[in-house]
Amino acid sequence: MICVHAGSISPYREVLDLLQTDNHERFTVLVSDPLSSEGLAPLLKVPHIRVIERSLDQFEEPLPGIDALIVRSATVVTKEALAQMPDLKLIGRAGVGTDNIDVEAATERGVIVVNAPDGNTISTCEHTFAMMMALMRNIPQAHASVRSGEWNRKKFEGAELYGKTLGIIGFGRIGSEIAARARAFRMKVMVYDPFLTAERANKAGVKAALLEDVLEQADILTVHTPLVKETRGLINRTTIARMKKGAFLLNCARGGIVDEAALAAALESGQLAGAALDVFESEPLGDSPLRQMNQVILTPHIAASTKEAQQSVARQVSEEIIAFSEGRTVTHGLNFPHIPGEQFDKIRPFYDLAVKMGKMASNFMRVPVKNLSVSYSGEIAEQDTTLLTRAALKGFFKNRIDSYVNDVNVSYISKERGVSWSEKRSQEETGYQNLISITVEGEDHFFSLTGTSNRDFGLRFLKIDDFSADFQPSEHQLFISHTDKPGVIGSVGQLLGTHDVNIATMHVGRKSEGGEAMMMLTVDKEISSETASALQKTKEINRVIVLEL
Repeated sequence: MICVHAGSISPYREVLDLLQTDNHERFTVLVSDPLSSEGLAPLLKVPHIRVIERSLDQFEEPLPGIDALIVRSATVVTKEALAQMPDLKLIGRAGVGTDNIDVEAATERGVIVVNAPDGNTISTCEHTFAMMMALMRNIPQAHASVRSGEWNRKKFEGAELYGKTLGIIGFGRIGSEIAARARAFRMKVMVYDPFLTAERANKAGVKAALLEDVLEQADILTVHTPLVKETRGLINRTTIARMKKGAFLLNCARGGIVDEAALAAALESGQLAGAALDVFESEPLGDSPLRQMNQVILTPHIAASTKEAQQSVARQVSEEIIAFSEGRTVTHGLNFPHIPGEQFDKIRPFYDLAVKMGKMASNFMRVPVKNLSVSYSGEIAEQDTTLLTRAALKGFFKNRIDSYVNDVNVSYISKERGVSWSEKRSQEETGYQNLISITVEGEDHFFSLTGTSNRDFGLRFLKIDDFSADFQPSEHQLFISHTDKPGVIGSVGQLLGTHDVNIATMHVGRKSEGGEAMMMLTVDKEISSETASALQKTKEINRVIVLEL
């Protein structure tokens, strides 16, 4: 390993001189954050790889000759930082999250971003379980009491895990590992996860349930979801009020999922008996009332900070870089490699259509999903449609998975979540030059969507389940299923008007007179949860789905 240390000349000049004076063909890796030496060991065994340890922050001028960059969470890889390394081909994130990397800017430059999604699973799981046990047995508080000279056994009477119901929100890698340990403690485990099928739940020995049921029945609730629009503030005053009085709450996932003001109020009122947090809305934690509450355990975002986890993530990234340097495929790529503009322009209309169709299917399917299939008809069926199918999957999983989802890693994510996928192509006449159909299969529900695209009228959706339709996907849309009776459309328009929502377009359809009907509205702004709730309460309306495409 080549380690460059500061001396009488600038760090930039030291590294640049090294790159320019070495005439051998090397694959050069810049390690910008401190990493486990054991984890980096695989890189040292490869003769054609050179490793330089130096913080990226020390370079203010372009640094050609860097082929790969390894970072943890400290280094922020911005668009400007990428411009400093014109020869960069790959960024390795020694960890899971990529919040500190501008992935879109990297994609634009043709730089592949990889991470180590499995490296800290066990560490985070064990930390969560340790927090749970400490919370139930008042261990930090008892420790502090004894150290201060007290001996008050009665004050720190705790509760057993045995027989308690553990509610888990999110059943990815970490959630499933926690469930396995909870079962060993003979706890009952209930899980809310939109992608958890009954078959997978049975195999894991847990009970799949609605969010409301998990909230109401859990003695202890732990959160393991991504921080996306749908999960920000998921645990708030309303959801906490549905929890058992005296329940316990843990969050070792992402800051912002729990409304900390609502949590503090619930602890103060006695609605919740205690909480344990490793992540916060703003870090480091500032002047929060949670600091002063004895029934709260706080740790400084250290769930993944173990020697073993750091070795593992460094090793995974090292192995990815070795594979890439030798011309092999990377396993955990987070973005799609650069495609020449002319080539991508040819598939862009269908690519964008597939992504939007996947997003819409995801919004309509709020039940566990088993399979997603994509069918192609017309001229598009003569092409290799693998990329388009992956685009549909990407749209389906976007904002539902705790990682950056794209064409490269979506197949892996789909397999991990137990969602199978398939595609088929047909030359049958449909009346359209090109046609794409998506069918999503749940445990007791199917959803289908058909769309098309051409240069004259752009993207259009033609069918939603059994409803014929003909509308363009737009940024803010609203689907309403209702009984076909006079006055329903007027009631919807009036209600939206009182909520200051302007309707741009409306498309209506029905299965039969007096039967089920639908309307698809394009509106000028995002529909709030309050507006959607008011619509749902309107007589004759069966279902309301807010679509952000």
